[in-house]
Amino acid sequence: MEKRSLSIHGHRTSLSLETEFWEVLDSEVTKSGKSFASFISELDDKRSSTEVKQNLASYLRVWLLMSRR
Repeated sequence: MEKRSLSIHGHRTSLSLETEFWEVLDSEVTKSGKSFASFISELDDKRSSTEVKQNLASYLRVWLLMSRR
């Protein structure tokens, strides 16, 4: 597990993901041309608007798997 800290909408938080997920996430961030915090903030907004509530790390894992289809 690797832990990274960032700010989302002005609030400091940290995310713990397996190295393999970080590698894919970093690739997606690079492709987007956005900053890491901006990219994660947008995904966090989408997560917050869903009916099924899950923590951000879990949401990112599922999002990454679905984005690879």
